[in-house]
Amino acid sequence: MISNKSAGPSTLAEPWEFAGWGRSERIESLPAPKAPPHAAHKKLGVWASTAICGNDITSSCLYVSALCAAQAGRYAPIALGLVALVLFLFRKVYAEVGSALPLNGGTYTVLLNTTNKKLAAAAACLTLLSYVATAVISAGEAMHYAHNLWLGLPVFWATIGLLGFFAFLNLVGISESAVVAIIIFAIHMVTLTVLSAAGIYAMLTDPSQLIANWTAPSDVGLFHALVFGFAAAMLGISGFESSANFIEEQKPGVFPKTLRNMWLAVAIFNPLTSLLSLALLPLATIQTVPPDLLAQMGTLSAGQWLGTLVSIDAVLVLSGAVLTSYVGVTGLIRRMSLDRCLPQALLSENRLRQTNHWIILSFFLVCCSIMMATGGDVETLAGVYTISFLSVMALFAVGNMLLKVKRSRLPRADRASWPLVFIALVAVLIGLGGNVLLDPAYVEIFLEYFAAVLAIVGVMFLRVQLLRVVLFVLRSIVDMVTGGSQWLKEVVYKSIDEINSATVIYFTKGDDPAELNRAALYVLENEQTNLLKIVYAFDDDHPVPDHLSGLLSEIDHLYPSLRIDFLAVRGTFGPELIRSLSEKLGVPLNYMFIGTPGDRFPHRIEALGGVRLIL
Repeated sequence: MISNKSAGPSTLAEPWEFAGWGRSERIESLPAPKAPPHAAHKKLGVWASTAICGNDITSSCLYVSALCAAQAGRYAPIALGLVALVLFLFRKVYAEVGSALPLNGGTYTVLLNTTNKKLAAAAACLTLLSYVATAVISAGEAMHYAHNLWLGLPVFWATIGLLGFFAFLNLVGISESAVVAIIIFAIHMVTLTVLSAAGIYAMLTDPSQLIANWTAPSDVGLFHALVFGFAAAMLGISGFESSANFIEEQKPGVFPKTLRNMWLAVAIFNPLTSLLSLALLPLATIQTVPPDLLAQMGTLSAGQWLGTLVSIDAVLVLSGAVLTSYVGVTGLIRRMSLDRCLPQALLSENRLRQTNHWIILSFFLVCCSIMMATGGDVETLAGVYTISFLSVMALFAVGNMLLKVKRSRLPRADRASWPLVFIALVAVLIGLGGNVLLDPAYVEIFLEYFAAVLAIVGVMFLRVQLLRVVLFVLRSIVDMVTGGSQWLKEVVYKSIDEINSATVIYFTKGDDPAELNRAALYVLENEQTNLLKIVYAFDDDHPVPDHLSGLLSEIDHLYPSLRIDFLAVRGTFGPELIRSLSEKLGVPLNYMFIGTPGDRFPHRIEALGGVRLIL
């Protein structure tokens, strides 16, 4: 593959657009990797994993009953039951993806490994907005419940203060603790159980309020109530995707159990809490969406002590959801920055605590801005949150479908049938459409923030094109400003070279020309680089194919803007060889690609450290 040509084809506009011809190399031995294997990290068990994501999803019990009743009226428990049924379907959808691609990142990861980088980045933007809404709603609701404990508490500014407090904790290095999460989750489950028992006793003792609410005339029909109540109630399953965002930290087989446990908690407590609210408070009061509904229910059913207990529990579990948002968004932004979807500056760590201060501070400022834009209104925030969250769930269902089609050979322990995935997708789209129709203002605020995040990611994908525009402008004024023009052009050339200099690696298992050509096209279409290194692991039993180097030379000459190098490495393909090569060449693991493995592949996907499936 070595060529003596020093210039690229004349069809290219600029000399720097030609990446150069590739070359062949061989490595006979690799040193052992310094980094410990991923499997050596301590994994989380069922209860720790359930607690971390359970605090997020079950915190919605504290406010979803009122939001649903505002639309469904007395049919709110039925609407919440329908949502639990949809969540039951999504258990299979998530379980299949999690068993096939047990990698952190949720929707971003499944789309990154089944579609292209741009679509995956757009889905990640939705997830980021979902994290923002989670943090703001949870902090706001926590302070509304705290207001029951201290009536003089200024809720709006206390919410800003709570968001700032957790930003500070993350800056100094205090992140999610499994032990703390288990304690909070246990307290929350006990509190909800006590509240439910007290409410059931009060309802059986005096069912007059339930009868009055159920027999009162309704302004809307059953169909309208169920459709829009269902749409509002979908907020009650927000957080279900959180388990998929840290699946690599869970022990094998734990992920589907966390999905089951979250579903059970939602299926039991959400409809039950809604039913008990109808037995304890007038429907008109519930439909005003009081932010401390469960505390009022506790006081009415058993006295002030239970109302106080519910308020304390609410502050704890909602604060835990805020902390989960900070931890989750930090991990997602780090992954996107490593994939060059966001600025590399976000990866900067402070020297004292080794935390990503720019990510944490940026997230805090965005949360404050959306708090200011909505005035802290729970319904508006819930609408924005639900739209972003449901969009993420819909894309996850689409990702499941793409996984069936494009990665059918990938081994998986669970499978969701096509009808099940289709019904789940349609249900989510109905919920999404219902929320859009409920109030167009929700969509306006959602689009404003989504467009802002998408614009930042878009700039990252268009950096080279934007720099070309700068060059064009420089040329147009070269006659007027000759002194600084050359210097500016050199700065732009250097910036373009830095962007394009990142190496990506594709591990080939054979010499199929079509597969190698598809790998080159994937890099051209999805990565901002001009250097692709094709790696073949060989040994005495599997020597390097004689014509592989020549074949790569032909593909290299087809794409002058992409330099294709060939590297033959003695060894067996696996996690150790990948890590060793990553350390030797200085290429991050997430910039190493493979084709879809089959049933006989000897390694688990997560053991490869984040290697991407592209074919």
